[in-house]
Amino acid sequence: MSEASEALAGALTAEYAAIWAYGPIGVRLSDAERKAAVAAEAAHRARRDALVMQLSTGGGTVPPDRAGYALPFPVTDRASALRLAVQVEERTAAFWRAALPVSTGADRDRALAALVEYAVRATRWRRSAGITPLTVPFPGRPA
Repeated sequence: MSEASEALAGALTAEYAAIWAYGPIGVRLSDAERKAAVAAEAAHRARRDALVMQLSTGGGTVPPDRAGYALPFPVTDRASALRLAVQVEERTAAFWRAALPVSTGADRDRALAALVEYAVRATRWRRSAGITPLTVPFPGRPA
């Protein structure tokens, strides 16, 4: 498997986990924040579906989804849900950032679009949570 295919498979596993995490996130939010969580989950599902198609038709290996994922901390209220939403977007962005240097053409464009989308969404979640600073200097890069 090429480096690009491996990076995209890694991004797919991150998308699986992000979709799963938005379940516990969404139930702790209300109104506009809940709608934003539903939209975020839908965006992750769309990117997952595109990756599954790309990897399966391009000769890559499609990693399996798991039945469940361990959350890094309990999600018990709005504050913890928002904190997890930020973490989910940052973590998923990191996998797409890792795909950038090993991809070219349309794959690179998709990786950059995902990185930007998730960085923007993490900023929005930080704003909702009152977390400062709102932005990070290098989205997707480990702190």
